Amino acid sequence: MKNDTMRLGLIGYGIWGEAILQTLLALGVQPDIVETSESRRKAAIAAGARSVSAEIAALPAVDGIIVATPATNHCRLVLQLLDQFSCPLFVEKPLTADAEEARLIVRQGGTRVFVMHIWRYHPGIRALAEIARSGELGSVAGVRTVRTNWTSPRTDVDSLWNLAPHDISIALAVLGFIPAPRFVLAERQGSRICGLVGVCGESPWLALEVSNRYRDKRREVRLHCEGGVAVMTDPDAGFIEITREGDTRIPFDSRTERRPVSRESALSLELGCFIDYLGGGPVPPTDAAEGLAVVETLMCLQQMANSGGAS
Repeated sequence: MKNDTMRLGLIGYGIWGEAILQTLLALGVQPDIVETSESRRKAAIAAGARSVSAEIAALPAVDGIIVATPATNHCRLVLQLLDQFSCPLFVEKPLTADAEEARLIVRQGGTRVFVMHIWRYHPGIRALAEIARSGELGSVAGVRTVRTNWTSPRTDVDSLWNLAPHDISIALAVLGFIPAPRFVLAERQGSRICGLVGVCGESPWLALEVSNRYRDKRREVRLHCEGGVAVMTDPDAGFIEITREGDTRIPFDSRTERRPVSRESALSLELGCFIDYLGGGPVPPTDAAEGLAVVETLMCLQQMANSGGAS
């Protein structure tokens, strides 16, 4: 794919910035990078960046900007970029780590700011959303998600803000809305949340589990419906599993189907969507208002965890 005339800025070249750069290069876009670390700037040039600078003021004219920095400085950066550039922004999740900051971004930049809720672009999640919308398995009862691994390279936010934005955005993709939090059970290391189980809504509901205290990495999404369950247990497998209800009088009477989905990476799909938009294509579905809704839900879960667990 060739996008030789497209100019993109990338703010931040950490672990995720590396993945974004490599994906952009595969999509035919050579970004201009802003990175404060000298060693990381050298690494970005070696990896194929068009240019690298230490300050935003040195960023050349671009068609769009991707923000891949810690969430706690998103608000300051986004407001600065909105003031200095007229192009759209694509901001890593979560939009911010504070609802008031997210509201400020929506007020200041509304239609120019989009959020990288990567799982909204995943082919498996899109397949689950289509099953929910079509009624193929009957009425939707709820969505159950599990997202676990051991520790995290992120130090600016805890496990709730690191992991749960994905599951809240998945609920939005599959259910069409974000159920209101009802109950949480938080696991802590000192005062820091390292794991959380949350129950949101009633009909349909969202039940989520996130943790950075599991030895095994797990990424599971289960869509529960009246007529069966559709599951994605391996995001890289290239299929989802659909198990339909059989004769309820016969134990274990069910029928399971493996339905193929694209193996194209969600990062490639979401960056491709942003590039297409900059070239005159459809507006990305993950706008700043969605980012705000996810942040507000995260803050509600956090407040419930701090006050005993129930709404």
